[in-house]
Amino acid sequence: MGDESSTGEVNDNQCFVDGHSKSPIPNDSQVYIEHSAPLQRDLNTDTTHLYKRRWLIVCLFSSYSLCNSYQWIQYGIINNIFMRFYNVDSFTIDWMSMIYMLAYIPLIFPVTWLLDKKGLRVIALVATALNCIGTWVKVASGRPDLFAVTFLGQVICAVAQVFILGMPSRIASVWFGSEEVSTACSIGVFGNQLGIAIGFLVPPILVPNVEDMDELASYVRVMFYITAGVATFLFIVVVIVFQERPAIPPTQAQAAARLIPAENYSYTASILCLLRNRPFILLIISYGLNVGCFYAVSTLLNRMIIEHYPGEEVNAGRIGLTIVIAGMVGSLICGIWLDRTKTYKQTTLAVYVMSLVGMVVYAFTLNLGHLWVVFITAGALGFFMTGYLPLGFEFAVELTYPESEGTSSGLLNCSAQVFGIIFTICQGKIIDRFGTLSGNLFLCVFLLIGTIITGLIKSDLRRQRANQLAKTAAAASHHETKDYGATAPFKSSHP
Repeated sequence: MGDESSTGEVNDNQCFVDGHSKSPIPNDSQVYIEHSAPLQRDLNTDTTHLYKRRWLIVCLFSSYSLCNSYQWIQYGIINNIFMRFYNVDSFTIDWMSMIYMLAYIPLIFPVTWLLDKKGLRVIALVATALNCIGTWVKVASGRPDLFAVTFLGQVICAVAQVFILGMPSRIASVWFGSEEVSTACSIGVFGNQLGIAIGFLVPPILVPNVEDMDELASYVRVMFYITAGVATFLFIVVVIVFQERPAIPPTQAQAAARLIPAENYSYTASILCLLRNRPFILLIISYGLNVGCFYAVSTLLNRMIIEHYPGEEVNAGRIGLTIVIAGMVGSLICGIWLDRTKTYKQTTLAVYVMSLVGMVVYAFTLNLGHLWVVFITAGALGFFMTGYLPLGFEFAVELTYPESEGTSSGLLNCSAQVFGIIFTICQGKIIDRFGTLSGNLFLCVFLLIGTIITGLIKSDLRRQRANQLAKTAAAASHHETKDYGATAPFKSSHP
């Protein structure tokens, strides 16, 4: 079935799984499924249902995502304090953030494979368990001679992040209707961003820059204990509450995905199919450039602020908070906008352009000597740069349906981690040698490249088309049954 030729060649929109043709959305815009006759009949008669529990699931996910992402930046935002406490250099403390990025790159493929094989509940349990273990390891590192222990704890939390970062789009698709899926994805991303915001705000308050090392050690331990307590509570709640998926699918697209036989799925073939999808490859690159710039700015924010405003560690945290809070507002607005308009490419491109503009303005105003100006420009930058995150996830799902949302999001995040490490190291070196303006202009160049690449992406909204075609088929089936009247053939009902 599909467009396979006699020579065995396949067009760009077709993939093979275990030797079987699988072309869900080929060029003629039809939905093709293996064993099409019985599956199409089931698809047309399946009931969809939205459960109230979906909001609890996405909020619980956001909560443990928050706890994990908070720890990503908790060292970097008080870089100078931890340098003195553990007697290490600034580049070593930068690695406390970059290890989150580095761990993601080799682990994303086995994690997405596990997601496809075992499902969301197993992924949630592993994520919260690792996060809980990592926080308790850090509790044991509250002395100046135990940097290796605190680094081990951070590595464990970084591994936990791999089980979290790409999940918002998967949870949104599995639990939410087609008219709210982008909003749900935004809520999932919201938790991650709120965690980063708290990571900017709380550590400078909990760990003040005091001279006495014993006093400083007590502050550090208090911060670690609070984090461990929260992580433990969330692990227990996930064990009790988190559910794999709803009994009845929320959309026709999810109903179709459930009907594809498991033996016809190959993870390797799915990856290869995604890598042959040209619009998705362009999105991988552009997403990586944008989010990589955000990672670099966040990691190096303390250094940039302290260089121009010495002694302002607390305000550096507040500026970081402003970036992320503004970004959370942007994320929610963009998610709601997508659900209403379905203008994925246009919205993504507009937000990308504004991220570039925001970065340029931030770069040229950072050294003016007025902190209130930095708060405004950083907030504007965060609104668009962080608001871009759910846009990238949802655009990817549209471009790659019916491939796994976890796999497409994982590839986006893998790109972001690679660029994040490169940009953080390069911008840090440029700042050390040439100053903050040169470092920020370095990022502006790559945001410009990302903007151009985004403009080249062909908008192929496969999931939207699949939902529309399924609704049309269901309506036609209902009309046909109504015409038959009393002689209509019996159709099995699904609970």
